[in-house]
Amino acid sequence: MFKNFLSLLFVLFCSVSYSQIGGQSVYQFLNLVTSPRQAALGGKVITNFDYDVNAALFNPASINQEMHNHLSVNYANYYGEVTYGTASYAYTYDRHVQTFHAGVNYVNYGNFEGRDESGALTSDFTGSEVALSFGYSYNIPFSDFYIGANAKLITSTLESYNSFGGAIDVGALYIDEDNDINYALVIRNFGTQFTTYAGTQEKLPFEIIAGISQSVENVPIRWHITLENLQQWNVSFSNPARTQGSLDGGSEEEKVSVFNNALRHLILGAEFFPGKPFNIRVGYNFRRSEELRIEDKRHFSGISAGFSLRFNRIRFDYSYSRYTIAANTSLFGLTLNLQ
Repeated sequence: MFKNFLSLLFVLFCSVSYSQIGGQSVYQFLNLVTSPRQAALGGKVITNFDYDVNAALFNPASINQEMHNHLSVNYANYYGEVTYGTASYAYTYDRHVQTFHAGVNYVNYGNFEGRDESGALTSDFTGSEVALSFGYSYNIPFSDFYIGANAKLITSTLESYNSFGGAIDVGALYIDEDNDINYALVIRNFGTQFTTYAGTQEKLPFEIIAGISQSVENVPIRWHITLENLQQWNVSFSNPARTQGSLDGGSEEEKVSVFNNALRHLILGAEFFPGKPFNIRVGYNFRRSEELRIEDKRHFSGISAGFSLRFNRIRFDYSYSRYTIAANTSLFGLTLNLQ
């Protein structure tokens, strides 16, 4: 069965020759982090395999019995009037059937001024997007391999335009218990629009992510390494703000080295005192740092941090992510153990 799963991953990878970074696809909200824990660790972490019911929104293979009857809600005030949040719940029907997961992602873009072609004011309008997901994970018998899948229904409303779509996530997770290392691979947002905004079929934000994490022996730290956007090698772009003048009076675009481009796939994170009632998390996202840095200024873009505090059956999570000098995001989360 595992060989069949690897074959499926290979077919999906080979069948998608395109890739999307930034604003090149619809439903970009699907790439927003799903919890303060994930945000604090740099974003897109896919190797957690524990109580964290939010982890299944990015890697369905992480669904496990420890999540049973856990409910989590998360909220962030993103930029300006933009707000977004997630909710997750997992339930173990019995130990033979494994665990089922349900989740929701939403984003509200706030209010906008409407204007016609001449710039005259019309009526105000709003925009919002929602994704509802259902996930399941399966432990391959007599092994430490887990495979899982999420099925997602997506709806988007922007002014008077509406779109409805669907996507699946497929994930694999291997746990090396002897060395306390988790390896993970996820293919996300493989799907299509069922109905379009205005008759034009657009691509979804397809992405391949790989990750590894390990708890350090005799030290209360678990480190995380994540490689994002593996479906596309070149994720860099020339920032017009960094264009340099030439001797002939022209201009030269920013040149991104091979090494710099490789680093933009990398996310680093560390969790101190994992599994304890109180822990601290830090992360660094190289692509975010490079894309949002400002020349000749200390910007600290790409840095994130947070903490978790558990009281009996209630866990509170918080994260702070630095984007630019003028923008940062705080994400709040609450997880309830309903057992």
